[in-house]
Amino acid sequence: MRSELMLPHRRQSIVRFSRLAFSMSTLLGLTLALTVAPAGGTAWAQALAPPVKIAVIDMQSAMLSTNDGQKAAAELKAKFSPKQQELEKRGQELAAKQEQYRKTENTISDEAKATLARDIDAMTKNLQRDTDDARQDAEQEQQRLLNELGQKMMQVLQKYAGEKQLTMIMDVSGQPNNILFASNGIEITRDIIAMYNSAAPMTAVPAAKAPANPSSSAPAPKAPAARPATPPAASAPKQ
Repeated sequence: MRSELMLPHRRQSIVRFSRLAFSMSTLLGLTLALTVAPAGGTAWAQALAPPVKIAVIDMQSAMLSTNDGQKAAAELKAKFSPKQQELEKRGQELAAKQEQYRKTENTISDEAKATLARDIDAMTKNLQRDTDDARQDAEQEQQRLLNELGQKMMQVLQKYAGEKQLTMIMDVSGQPNNILFASNGIEITRDIIAMYNSAAPMTAVPAAKAPANPSSSAPAPKAPAARPATPPAASAPKQ
């Protein structure tokens, strides 16, 4: 009789346990599904994504190696070489004047020594001012030519990147250069030079005259309107 009275309670316990077990299994299944689904979706997205293609270029070398770049460099040198030679000559004259002062300062009169010192001071100030002005003119002209050449080069790079389906092109000539390694297979400098020259009209590169000082490699300053045949006379500093 007692076992019969307990039977309904046992049945209720079994029913509740079954429902609880079903709920836990369902929740576990949903959790696993939510955990696995993003990974599968990401893998699928990665399979569909196009591969990343990167190339490197020495932009500075590429621009200067094109026909237009060589022509611009030759024009810049021809334009500023006369002024550079003039400034070098004035520097030699100043050095000679300073050497004269050192050799004669103990033998000439105070008046002559003062005159010589004023001449050296005026020559130094004038030479420094003219050198700074010439350097500024040369840098401005160089920047103008590089900007024009750079705009043309960017059009070639964009066309090349589209044809080769490149994702990114990195310039190894930039500073600081954080690229530690790049395979030769992704180096496109020569390809860009050839593509630029084939797209641009062929221009003859003028032959540059040999500079007065072969060791000087800095950009030559701007040429003056007229160049005196004799060394300029010493004058007071310009205001």
